[in-house]
Amino acid sequence: MRSIEQLTEEILALPSASRALLAEKLIESLEFDIDPAIQAAWMTEAKKRRDEIRDSIVQPIPGEEALAQVRRLLEQ
Repeated sequence: MRSIEQLTEEILALPSASRALLAEKLIESLEFDIDPAIQAAWMTEAKKRRDEIRDSIVQPIPGEEALAQVRRLLEQ
């Protein structure tokens, strides 16, 4: 059996799309007893945001930049 460290190293070597799919599967495996109304609301919001990006209504920013903006706001 591989260690968590070995698995992590292998996973981080995957293409980003594969890592995203794996992350989604892992999160799904942790979710239980979720209120269907809440889950539906999150799905609606995720699709809305996806469509806004696809339609160029909003422009995504890199994660590091987003975190830097949050840090600046928290410092105020």
